[in-house]
Amino acid sequence: MKGAVQRQTVELSSFPDLVVIYLGMRVNAWTGIRTLLGLGPQIQDAVDKRPEGLLLHENFIMSLFPLHLGMRQYWRDFDALEAWSRSMPHRQWWQDFLKSSRGTGFWHETYFMRGGMEAIYDDLPTPIGLAQFAPLQPARGPMFSARHRAKLSGQLLPSVIEESQFYGGDGPA
Repeated sequence: MKGAVQRQTVELSSFPDLVVIYLGMRVNAWTGIRTLLGLGPQIQDAVDKRPEGLLLHENFIMSLFPLHLGMRQYWRDFDALEAWSRSMPHRQWWQDFLKSSRGTGFWHETYFMRGGMEAIYDDLPTPIGLAQFAPLQPARGPMFSARHRAKLSGQLLPSVIEESQFYGGDGPA
């Protein structure tokens, strides 16, 4: 006979500004396999260096066909996550991806302990996550920045790539 289910929960009062971010990369073309597999060791190396504010990093498989890998990260607060996203090597990864997705699609969804969420979907042929039920809109103007998408106050750090550079200087659509 089995015993009673052992139920547990967590006490999160020590993490009032906790941020959980899900990230994924999907292979859209054969060349994307090399892109995806090439980034894996680089990401693991960055995680092993324990960036300031990163509490936990986990990897998971979303699907094998098409190959779609994901990560879940827990950050102390958005400021730590944002600072890391503007530093090396993440800064270079993002700049390289925005020049060419090299056969992949990328997305992230961010959830905040104090409420709110934000997301971005780049080069994904089919909607996933929030994009399956919420209307999509261009990531232009205020929607270009995660801090703005999440409606967070605080100092806006310079973007990894300026919107005018990314869209060719034609301004918000």
